[in-house]
Amino acid sequence: MKIKGKEYRTIWHEDKGVKIIDQTKLPHNFVIKELKTVKDAINAIKVMEVRGAPLIGATAAYGIVLAIQESNDPEFIKKSSDELIQSRPTAINLKWGVDRMTKKLSGINSDQILDIALKEAKEICDEDEKFCENIGINGLKLIEEIYNKKKSTVNILTHCNAGWLATINWGTATSPIYHAQKKGIPIHVWVDETRPRNQGANLTSYELNEEEIPNTIIADNTGGILMQRGEVDMCIVGTDRTLSNGDVCNKIGTYLKALAAYDNNVPFYVALPSSTIDWNIKDAKDIPIEERNSEELSHMEGIDENNQVKKVLIYPQKSKAMNLAFDVTPAKYVTGLITERGICVASSDGLKQLFRK
Repeated sequence: MKIKGKEYRTIWHEDKGVKIIDQTKLPHNFVIKELKTVKDAINAIKVMEVRGAPLIGATAAYGIVLAIQESNDPEFIKKSSDELIQSRPTAINLKWGVDRMTKKLSGINSDQILDIALKEAKEICDEDEKFCENIGINGLKLIEEIYNKKKSTVNILTHCNAGWLATINWGTATSPIYHAQKKGIPIHVWVDETRPRNQGANLTSYELNEEEIPNTIIADNTGGILMQRGEVDMCIVGTDRTLSNGDVCNKIGTYLKALAAYDNNVPFYVALPSSTIDWNIKDAKDIPIEERNSEELSHMEGIDENNQVKKVLIYPQKSKAMNLAFDVTPAKYVTGLITERGICVASSDGLKQLFRK
């Protein structure tokens, strides 16, 4: 996708380093950062210089590459793998990426291991880009159905950033939107601000602006009244972990949007690549929900009158805050899952029909 008219991916290998778009600097500054060591990759995941389940998985894969460049000692690589997995708990793609790399490198001798690791990390990225493109092609059909009935602008509500900045390219929830735009269907996106880190306002609106797609930022609690007024035709969100029964774990606030959509008969879709499906956990209560630093709630960043980025305290100094980063939307509130293989009901049977192997 594009930034200032130039095509970018979110992560790539260059020389002996890994380049990323530092998402903590957006939307006010566009900064490309180089990761030189596995600790750099771990830190990038922890502080959310990279974020979004598919991109986290890809960063973990390149983290293994960086570890091998430092030392091909099996103990160091194993330690690095464990530290990568522990860097953030909720997104299943993180462990998936590390496990895939570990399996690929098992039994490989020291002369071959770096080349094979680099090739596998690139394949993970290429695969994710293709999966997201296919998610867009499949999801486009849903937007087309609404447009063919409505014959006017399709209003789509999304939450957090499940755009191309959260993946390698295209995005998950945004991919159908980008494909609809390319086909000439008029689209308008309601962009949830997504407190506390404002990924909707800072990232989703930013990338939609770059692609010249009309969008409006709204407070997280505005979606309900827009649905009541008939101003939302459908919801599309992403996911950090989807269970085999169709339950969806995503950015905090997703559950409340699903409830509002259900009450107002607004279709609520979840877009995801198969790498985001957790086939092992059976009960949503067992999903590790990340609790992040409360400062993400109590402080906000913005541009001051001197065009400088400044962080300010917005809460009373003595107040405490809880910062749960994710919630779980039960499958019964999900209209359907949009995957690279097609669209299915959010259920065990639905997923099995698409992913029999």
